[in-house]
Amino acid sequence: MSEGLVTMPVGRLGARLREERTRAGLSLRGAARELGVSPSFVSQIENGKSQPSVATLYSLARLLNVSIDELFAVESETPDPAATPVRSLGSTPKKRKAVGVVGKLPARSDISSPAEAFPQESSHSRVAVTRPGERSRLEMDTGVVWERLATNTGPDFDFMEIIYPAHSSSTSDGRMLQHAGFEFGYLVEGELEITAGFDVFTLRAGDSMSLDSSLPHLLTNRGDEPARGIWLVAHQH
Repeated sequence: MSEGLVTMPVGRLGARLREERTRAGLSLRGAARELGVSPSFVSQIENGKSQPSVATLYSLARLLNVSIDELFAVESETPDPAATPVRSLGSTPKKRKAVGVVGKLPARSDISSPAEAFPQESSHSRVAVTRPGERSRLEMDTGVVWERLATNTGPDFDFMEIIYPAHSSSTSDGRMLQHAGFEFGYLVEGELEITAGFDVFTLRAGDSMSLDSSLPHLLTNRGDEPARGIWLVAHQH
């Protein structure tokens, strides 16, 4: 799924999200807390003033226990009650350990950079603390996971943990990616093969790297153990 798939008018999509949140018995503030964003950010999406990113849309779908297809479904003017599934509202949704996705995982090749993956808040505090289990997290079709480590980096940076499972790669078809900006990485554990243009090198635990992201690049874990690193991505708009 890519940003281009969010073709429903923003206002209508926001209304559907608000309807599902209300049906789930979840307050706006509670939804924001589960997603790790501000209530004003959720309000802007529901009021059609902001369009959700890929990661935000999938996170909302999972939080509200609906599929992406349900969110984009066009309801008929006279729905048949007998054909409408009834969902139990007997209890308040449990707190999730991490924000994930429902159904088909988003394709890594459809997300050019973390700038398209994580929600950007309009206001940023000078100090922000993110706890384990409360961070925005995106798992993609390749098995690669991005977890945002800071929420107040603004639109110019993303500070995150990356996890590459054994034998995983940035893209499922081996296609190289590129986007404007720079990225800086420190590998905490495992090994990652980095292909940058015509150069190929291996990062091992304790190694660090910097890369002009406009250079076609691909990250691959060829080992039998997961690779985990800390990445700072600087965006150029």
